[in-house]
Amino acid sequence: MRFLTGSVCAFAFLITACGTQEKSVTGDTDYTQFVNPFIGTDFTGNTYPGAQVPFGMVQLSPDNGLPGWDRISGYFYPDSTIAGFSHTHLSGTGAGDLYDISFMPVTLPYKEAEAPLGIHSKFSHDRESAYAGYYQVMLDDYGINVELTATERCGVQRYTFPQAESAVFLNLAKAMNWDVTEASFIEAVDSVTVRGYRFSDGWARGQKIYFYTRFSRPFDKMSLDTVLIEKDGLKISNGVVARFDYQTQKDEQLTVVTAISGTSMDGAARNLQAEAPDNDFDAYLAKAKALWNKELAKIEIESDNKDDKTVFYTAFYHSMLAPTIYNDVDGAYYGPDKQVHQADGWVNYGTFSLWDTYRASHPLFTYTQPERTNDMVKSFIAFYEQNGRLPVWNFQGSETDMMIGYHSVPVIVDAYLKGIGDFDAEKALEACVKTANIDEYRAIGVYKEKGYVPYDLKPYENWSLSKTLEYAFDDYCIARMAEKMGKTDVMKEFDARALNYKNVFNPVTTFMQPRDSKGNFIEGFKADAYTEDICESNGWQYFWSVQHDIDGLVGLSGGTERFTQKLDSMFTFHPSADDELPIFSTGMIGQYAHGNEPSHHVSYLFNKVNEPWKTQKYVAQIMHEFYTNTPGGLCGNEDCGQMSAWYVFSAMGFYPVNPISGNYEIGTPMFPKAQLHLSNGKTFTVIAHNVSHENIYIQSVKLNGAPYDKCYITHQQIMDGATLEFEMGKEPGTVWYK
Repeated sequence: MRFLTGSVCAFAFLITACGTQEKSVTGDTDYTQFVNPFIGTDFTGNTYPGAQVPFGMVQLSPDNGLPGWDRISGYFYPDSTIAGFSHTHLSGTGAGDLYDISFMPVTLPYKEAEAPLGIHSKFSHDRESAYAGYYQVMLDDYGINVELTATERCGVQRYTFPQAESAVFLNLAKAMNWDVTEASFIEAVDSVTVRGYRFSDGWARGQKIYFYTRFSRPFDKMSLDTVLIEKDGLKISNGVVARFDYQTQKDEQLTVVTAISGTSMDGAARNLQAEAPDNDFDAYLAKAKALWNKELAKIEIESDNKDDKTVFYTAFYHSMLAPTIYNDVDGAYYGPDKQVHQADGWVNYGTFSLWDTYRASHPLFTYTQPERTNDMVKSFIAFYEQNGRLPVWNFQGSETDMMIGYHSVPVIVDAYLKGIGDFDAEKALEACVKTANIDEYRAIGVYKEKGYVPYDLKPYENWSLSKTLEYAFDDYCIARMAEKMGKTDVMKEFDARALNYKNVFNPVTTFMQPRDSKGNFIEGFKADAYTEDICESNGWQYFWSVQHDIDGLVGLSGGTERFTQKLDSMFTFHPSADDELPIFSTGMIGQYAHGNEPSHHVSYLFNKVNEPWKTQKYVAQIMHEFYTNTPGGLCGNEDCGQMSAWYVFSAMGFYPVNPISGNYEIGTPMFPKAQLHLSNGKTFTVIAHNVSHENIYIQSVKLNGAPYDKCYITHQQIMDGATLEFEMGKEPGTVWYK
C-alpha cells in the first residue's frame, strides 16, 4: 500500500529522516538526512518542525492548538495534541503571530475541546518524522497520516485516510499569541478549488493574507460556519470556518495544495499555477529536497560523529528559514504603506529580526547567499521609500518596531564594503543617514544632543543604556560606508557619534551605566541585576557591546590587565539561585548568557588580550554543551537564524565579532575538515588535524601552507579560497602570544 514516501519512520534524535543512505538518487550527498527539524522545539528554542524550502514564504507546520510563550512557533515538543496545519510560522522568536490558513483532517465523529484548542487529535512522537522540506505525523484519534512539503509560495499536504466518513476543516478564525482575526472569507471556485483571505492584527499590524487551495478530488459537500471573534471584550469580526466532507476508502490519499499571497486572491492563484499546477506530492517533495541539498552543500563538513554532523546541518538549515520571500511570482508585494508594489528584477524579503541577525546571520549570507543579500538590501531600500525609515523588525508588510537600534545599517554596510550586488549605494546611504537622524523616534534626537539616551525621559524610554550602545555601533557602520564613498562630512559626523558609548561608562563602577538627563549615573546600580534600562540583559552582558572599538573599551577599562580580569569574571561570576536575572538568561557560563544575542561575541574577546586559549575553551564549551541533537538542543530562542548562524561560523573555526570589519576572530574548529564553497567558484577550506571534543586547543596555524601569526582571518582571504590549517591538542598552545 502507498502510505508514506518510503516507509513510516519512528522519530529518532540521531537522524529524523526516512532514509539511511548518504547518497541521493543523483549520486550526490543527501544533506537533508542530517537535518533534524525537531531540534529547538523543546526548552526555549521556539522552532517549528514543519516543511519549508530555503527562505520560503510558506512555513507549513503543525500547531498544538494552545497559546503561550512555549508555543510561539505553534509547536511545543512536550505537547500531545495537534489542532491544525497552518501555512505561516516564525522561527524561534520571543513574540508570536501568524498561524495563517489552518487545515485539519478528521474522521467522524471528531474530537473538539473548549477554545482555544478546538478540533484536535492526539499524536505520538513515535509516529512522527521530519527532515528538511518534509514533515509527517499520524493523527492517532482518526488514523489519518499527514505529510507536508512546500514550494516557495505553496504548501502541499497529503492525507492518507482510513475507510470512514471524513472531513477537512479550514479554519480562518483560530488565533494564538497576539494574533486576532479581523476579517475572513472563503468561497468555492469549483468542486476542487476554494479561495479566500484572512486579515488579522497582532505583532504584524494590519496583516493581509490571501489563499487559493486545490483538492486532488472533489469534495462531497462544503459548508461554512462563523465564529465570533472578540478583542478586549468587544466583538470585532466573525471568523469563517469551512468544512469539506469526504467518504474515504482505506488508504485513500487526498492532496491539498494551497498558495498564499500578500496582495490578492488572484495573486495566490498565479502563485499556485506557477509553482504547483498539479497534485503530485512526491514531485514537490523531490524539488524541496533538491533545493535544500543545493543550499546545504555550500558548506561541506567531514565528521564521523553523526550527532555533531546533524547539529551542524540543522543549524545551517535553521539559518535559512528567515528572512522570508515576500512577493508573488510576478513580483507584486504588500508594502508597509499598505499599498501593493512591484519588485522588478529582484525578490522582496520580509521577516527581519535585525537586532539578532545583524551579528552573524547576515554576515553568513554574504558568503552563502550573496544574490539574496543584494535583494535583501533592495528590500530595505524599498521599505525606506515606502515607510520613511529603514526597517527595525518587519514582516508581512508591517513594521513591528520590536527591539532597538537601526540594524538594517550594518547589513547594508557589510554588503557594500564587500562589493556585493548592484543596489543603489547612494540611496542606501541616504536611507541610513535619514533613519539615524529621525529625532522623534526612540530618543534619537536626545541621543544626538547629549551623546546618550537618558533613563529619565518623559515619556519614559526603556532600554536607554542599550539604545545608546546600539546606536553608537550603527553610527560607526554609517561612517565606514561614507568613508568608502568619499563622503567625508558624513564620515566625521558619524565617527564622532560612534564614540558615544564612552558617555555611559562609569569609571567608578567600571561598567556601562544608565545616566539621567542631567548627566548623573543612576544610583544603586548592580551590574548583575535586572533593570529596564538594559535590553533583555544585565550590566555584565551589555558591557561588551562595543564591537567596533574593542581597543577603546580596553582603554576605558584601565588597560589590558584590568580588561582581562573583567572578561575572566564574566565567565566565572556565577549568579546565585535567588538573583533576579533578565529574560532569556539561559545558556549561562557565569554572567555570559548564550541564550541571548548581546553575549554572542564575548567569548572571542580573549583573542584581543593575548589569551586565545580562553576563547578556544569557552567557544568549545558553548558548542558542545548548548547545541545538541535533541528537541531541547538550543539554549535560547533561535531568533530567525542568529542562534544557529553563531554555531555555523564557530564550528568552522571563526566568527565576526565586528560584523562589518571584514575580520573574523579565530576560535576553535569543530570538524576535521570544513569547506565553504563560494559563489566565485573558489573554496575556503579549514583543516583541523587531531581535533576532537577533547582536543580543542590550537597548537599551530598555517595559511596556504605557511605559518600564520594572526588570531583572525580576513574576508579577502576567505574569498581568495585560502586553506587554513590547524594542529589541535588537549592543552593550550602557544599561538598568538605578543
